Amino acid sequence: MGSWQPLPDGLPPEVRHFVDHLRRLKDGTGLSLAALGARTAYSKSSWQRYLNGVQPPPRHAVAALCRVAGLTGTEAERLAVRWELAVEAWPRPAAAQGGGPEGGDGGAHGGVGGYEDDPTVPWWERLEEHAPPGHRPPGPGRLLLAAVALLSVLLVAVLVSAVVLG
Repeated sequence: MGSWQPLPDGLPPEVRHFVDHLRRLKDGTGLSLAALGARTAYSKSSWQRYLNGVQPPPRHAVAALCRVAGLTGTEAERLAVRWELAVEAWPRPAAAQGGGPEGGDGGAHGGVGGYEDDPTVPWWERLEEHAPPGHRPPGPGRLLLAAVALLSVLLVAVLVSAVVLG
């Protein structure tokens, strides 16, 4: 802990300040990146990108780190404001700045994961390496919906077996 690699050159002060704060918060938990990943909905590799200034974390990742670190109330609100300032100032990769299909190698999906036409998806989520074009990785809400659907199917199966056997 505490032995972080230097942040990339050219990061704005708002981003550096925010990432430094996240690093101190993470270090204060005493958790490894793998353990932090296990306690949040974000993987070790995602936390590496966030804490090394490669990619801004989603708001929910920051909230999850706050919960794990025991940050509440005003402190958590201040970090949320720092997040907003950092995300506004975060340098955008060339692939996310312009371009759509007419920008070159975009194809039908704009070349960055298929989210170009959805303004509700932040630019950094458009660059998810693991998502195939046109596929949005499941978020916590979609996972909850899938769990509820699975439980509903199991409940119906139990009720049908009770009627048939009983």
